[in-house]
Amino acid sequence: QLQLVESGGGLVQAGDSLRLSCAASGRTFTNYIMGWFRQAPGKERELVAYISTPGRVTYYIDSVKGRFTISRDNAKSTLYLQLDNLKPEDTAVYYCAADDTIQRLRAGPRSWGQGTQVTVSA
Repeated sequence: QLQLVESGGGLVQAGDSLRLSCAASGRTFTNYIMGWFRQAPGKERELVAYISTPGRVTYYIDSVKGRFTISRDNAKSTLYLQLDNLKPEDTAVYYCAADDTIQRLRAGPRSWGQGTQVTVSA
């Protein structure tokens, strides 16, 4: 499986921005659909966004549309998530994930990072 390591989380105020990064290794990065999930305290993990291999297809859940931007740098084997205009309800552990199809990514990806905490204060 792809090894994934996230970074970039932190404690910010509402309206601030963060950029999460996910460094991939161990397999050919361009073979994978990449996504970001998050899990807030007491809630189920949810898919936030994903991006296709060439980067032409992207998806966002409604609650982050217009505020979050997913991107990938295939030359660096790195996935990013730009989080703008953060809200307290965005507080969660954010996980990078990967699989070889969108269907598998949605159903339960086989590669996961360890997670990075994002905390947004009001």
